Amino acid sequence: MSDVELAEALRVAIGDFVRRARAGDRMPAGQAAVLGHLDRAGAVSIAELARREQVRHQSMTRTVHLLHDQGFVALKPHETDRRQVVVEISDEGRAALAGERRHRAAGIAEAIQHDLDEGEREVVRRIPEILAKLQPRQ
Repeated sequence: MSDVELAEALRVAIGDFVRRARAGDRMPAGQAAVLGHLDRAGAVSIAELARREQVRHQSMTRTVHLLHDQGFVALKPHETDRRQVVVEISDEGRAALAGERRHRAAGIAEAIQHDLDEGEREVVRRIPEILAKLQPRQ
C-alpha cells in the first residue's frame, strides 16, 4: 500500500469512526462544537465563532440563541464595539459539554473493552500520540 493509499484509508476510517462515535450524541453537533470552542478559547464574539466554524453569521446567531435559551451560554456586549455580542460558556454549558464528552468516551471505552484483544488495545493506546504527529502540511 502506498503512502497515498494509506492516507486515504486512514481518512476514510477516521471519518467513519467519528460518525459512529457521534451517532449516540444527545446534543446537536453544531451546538457541541460551539460549546467546545468556548470551553477551550474562552469568550468570543458571534462573528469569531462563525469564522471558526466556517458558517454564516446568521447561522451562528441562531445556534448561539438556542444555546442561550438552554442556559448553556451567556451573552454580553463587546467591550469596545457595542454592535457585537460576546458569547461565554456558562457553568451549565460546561457541565452539558462534559456530560456529552463522557457519554461519547464511555461508548468508545466499551467497544475497546469488548471488541478488541490485548494486542489491538496496545495499538489503540498509541493512536492519540501518532495522530497528533499527523498534521497535514499546507
